[in-house]
Amino acid sequence: MSRILKTVIVNGSLGKPSRTRSLLDSLHLQLGQALGQSAQAVRLDVRHIDLVDLVADIGPVLYKDALSAQARDALEAIETADFLIVGSPVFRGSLPGLLKHLFDLVDQHALQGTPVLLAATGGSPRHSLVLDHQLRPLFGFFSALTLPIGVYATPEDIQNGVVVSEALHKHIALAVDLAVPVLSALAHSQRSSQPALHALERQAA
Repeated sequence: MSRILKTVIVNGSLGKPSRTRSLLDSLHLQLGQALGQSAQAVRLDVRHIDLVDLVADIGPVLYKDALSAQARDALEAIETADFLIVGSPVFRGSLPGLLKHLFDLVDQHALQGTPVLLAATGGSPRHSLVLDHQLRPLFGFFSALTLPIGVYATPEDIQNGVVVSEALHKHIALAVDLAVPVLSALAHSQRSSQPALHALERQAA
């Protein structure tokens, strides 16, 4: 019997369609296939949260209590996820302010030990540092477990919603290869509700 990980994919783009969503879909597809083919099959129960759908709900709100039912539901999904995949476009060398605001509303203790796979898209390769200089510190604040390799794509890598770059395909494959052991350990730990760090500790013991 396969184990199930409650997975939330957060797309920080403010457009539809978006290259960020295309990149996240490719990551989801390849990771799901790799986990399903692993020795102890793991299945991802996925929910997509697109920031563009929440702009009117979270934009004027400073406190969680003032959120609409739709936004509270999205926030609860993020806070209770076993695994997050978070993708962001790069605007003016930074992640969108509304994406940061979304995570400003997340309980600061909710993501402790939660594995997070990071992704970003931007206009040129030089913006790839947003993964390590902005997204990784953000989830470090939450004491989340950011996975070793993030994935970055440019307009040349994704065309008409499809990943066309062989280099990007290889980078996605590397990110997936490094994510699978962590997620398998989490899914097959004796107490699957425990953070991934504890699952890995038990596996290594």
